[in-house]
Amino acid sequence: MNDNAADSRLEANGPSGKCAGCRVSAHEAIDLAFAFQPIVDIKSGTAYAHEALVRGPNGESAASILAQVDENNRYHFDQRCRTIAIEQAASLELSGYLSINFMPNAVYRPEACIRSTFEAAEKFQFASDRIIFETVEGENIISRAHLVEIFRAYRRFGFQTAIDDFGAGYSGLTLLTEFQPDLIKLDMELVRGIDTDNVRQSIVRGVLSMCRDLGIRVIAEGIETRGERDFFAANGVRLMQGYFFAKPAFRSIPEPTESWLGK
Repeated sequence: MNDNAADSRLEANGPSGKCAGCRVSAHEAIDLAFAFQPIVDIKSGTAYAHEALVRGPNGESAASILAQVDENNRYHFDQRCRTIAIEQAASLELSGYLSINFMPNAVYRPEACIRSTFEAAEKFQFASDRIIFETVEGENIISRAHLVEIFRAYRRFGFQTAIDDFGAGYSGLTLLTEFQPDLIKLDMELVRGIDTDNVRQSIVRGVLSMCRDLGIRVIAEGIETRGERDFFAANGVRLMQGYFFAKPAFRSIPEPTESWLGK
């Protein structure tokens, strides 16, 4: 979707284009930066996307940053994350897609809350149709209906959508009855040691079959060994992420290695 079309849809929501979250008084901004980890396409040996992983300004852990987020600053933190991720990805000349984690509870009206994303994409000359929005469908979401509304709105605006940690806790199956995202990322607990675990293999093969029927692409997340990679490759999964390919690189883009080509 081009920016003019996006602006037209946003303006249709009222003269201000703002929701309740936008009108909350500003709080002191949390200082943050990003590390980038590739989602590798092992068939082409290139990065299909890079996930933007929040860090402190000097590389401090994500946990130390997320611990500063509460209900009073959640909206502004979520919006700031999107803008900074796009800015840093553009400055690094990132190729392929940029995967941004978002907080469903920080999105009041999707059509209005997405405005800053389009503005950042235009400002930093990063194509908005190269953005993936991913989140965990878990017990902390206010309502599944709200998450589905967000996903549908983002798809209308031309973004890809992804469910992270699929298969963990409450995440996944029920949501798929209402919305089928472009991508799901298998939870690392399903991936770990799968090449030697018949139970995990049976479960994952069932998920892969279901996703093929629904037209959903699967990302095997948390790949750490050659055996894990080779199992998924043998079962038709070409998108993978994990330390076997590259650790997150702070303010930089990891270089491809032979592991990206199944070697």
